[in-house]
Amino acid sequence: MDRNDIAGQYILTGSQNFLLLDKISQSLAGRCAIHYLLPFSRSELRRVAPIDPENIADTQIAAKKPKSKIETGLFKTLWTGGYPRIHDKHIPPQRWLAHYLQTYIERDLRSIVNVSDLETFTRFVRLCAGRTGQVLNLRSLGNDCGIDSKTAKRWISLLETGFVIKLMRPYHKNFNKRVIKSPKLYFLDSGLLCYLLGIRKPDELLMHSARGAIFESWIISEFYKSYYHTGRDPEMYFFRDSNDNEIDLIFDHGSKTVPVEIKSGQTINRDFFKGIEYWRKLTDQPGAPAALIYGGEELTLFKGTKVLPWGVL
Repeated sequence: MDRNDIAGQYILTGSQNFLLLDKISQSLAGRCAIHYLLPFSRSELRRVAPIDPENIADTQIAAKKPKSKIETGLFKTLWTGGYPRIHDKHIPPQRWLAHYLQTYIERDLRSIVNVSDLETFTRFVRLCAGRTGQVLNLRSLGNDCGIDSKTAKRWISLLETGFVIKLMRPYHKNFNKRVIKSPKLYFLDSGLLCYLLGIRKPDELLMHSARGAIFESWIISEFYKSYYHTGRDPEMYFFRDSNDNEIDLIFDHGSKTVPVEIKSGQTINRDFFKGIEYWRKLTDQPGAPAALIYGGEELTLFKGTKVLPWGVL
């Protein structure tokens, strides 16, 4: 690289984030770029361009026809997830995810922090799955698992660094201290989330108590993929104050913020828009752009809010 000043001569890859850079003798500071590839996004599987988060409230957004034969329903999409081997080799998701849990999560990840109690660590991961879409409470999580909050914090950091989960930070710019400061926990693959929750068939999602949380986690992960796969840092937050007024997702584009509500319901309900209406009053921007993503099929506009079916992702 020193002799030939040509960018892109070498691509160094690794199947996991841990220890990859430690094996490189030189830091290559200023001469390399790090690119994270998460599991397949739905747009990748369909071979269409993803929705740009910066244009999520654009009234010109329309459903795109897939350029591949892959086109599945919502529950099958959530249940299958996006890990490449499942789609490339057509491996049944439950079989592959069982092996993934045993090898990467239970063996590789816990070996990094020298966790000797496999049963406790596995229970911790499953407890995290049960808390997806919720504000993280390390003390409660630790108590339920039988560990202290410091250990819970270390294990959460481990799972996030390994791209198993993602902690989404709260939005608090220009607001007082009444806003919630703890992050929300999400899984970056809905298939793994379903497996950890014991969902063995896609149809079980129809009446499952965690359907809304799984759907929200999937939507959030799709936007993280859109950012990471295009080499950008995610500018994603949630908002909640002490009175439980909440916005599921806020995109911060510098000059503007766009609130997004996420609902798994298949029909549009007026109650879906309460959070967006509150946000507009709070920011004194009655006509601010906003979006709602839901589990139905209709693409429409409601009181200045772009209503997007899950299928446009």
